[in-house]
Amino acid sequence: MDNYFRFKQFQIAHDRCSMKVGTDAVVLGAWVDCHPTTHVLDIGTGSGVIALMLAQRTGAETKIDAVDVEPDDCAQAQENFLNSPWPDKIKAYCHDIRLFNTTATYDLIVSNPPYFQNSMLPPAEKRKVSRHTHSLTHKELLLCAKRLLNSTGRLAIILPYTEGVSFITEATHVGFHCIRQTNFRARAEKPIERLLLEFSRQAKQKTETELVHYARLEKWSADYIQLTKEFYTKNWD
Repeated sequence: MDNYFRFKQFQIAHDRCSMKVGTDAVVLGAWVDCHPTTHVLDIGTGSGVIALMLAQRTGAETKIDAVDVEPDDCAQAQENFLNSPWPDKIKAYCHDIRLFNTTATYDLIVSNPPYFQNSMLPPAEKRKVSRHTHSLTHKELLLCAKRLLNSTGRLAIILPYTEGVSFITEATHVGFHCIRQTNFRARAEKPIERLLLEFSRQAKQKTETELVHYARLEKWSADYIQLTKEFYTKNWD
């Protein structure tokens, strides 16, 4: 297995991380509305891929804090940041986000959070923490976002469909409004697999769109190519 995942402007080492670079993280990093932002927080950064994608997409004035509870993940993320074109924009913190104390408030929080709430736990402890909500429940994530966002700040996440629907309900109880939703399908005829969700404490008109990964066989859809073309090195011809 290749220990690196290569993008157009940076590469990710992920051999020591709980989870390898995957489609969920790449889609979220490309989809999230990151303008205008000057202070961004990535919760559960893992290898740091989303933080790096946002560093690529934002100006020099934007600072990005990346937090992860796993020491190996945090250490490798920091190495990836230092080896990237934006070493001064991003900093990794090995910390439980529930106990993360900072005087800063954020314009944007992004997270590819734990999501398996009732399924069988995997044997690897680190992978278990990354994929299951026993270490950070969705309510705890929402409360952390409420504490750390500024008054106009936004939270952006990706979740499987069922967990995403539940998350929207949980968010309303905490005082968040879902203002943007994209339904992500593997193919047009398939059920919705993921929800890309953006929340704000300010009530706004919600926008809802669809994104399909594959147009046919293994050929990516035009929309997916358009979304990710600034990152993947794949030849589209």
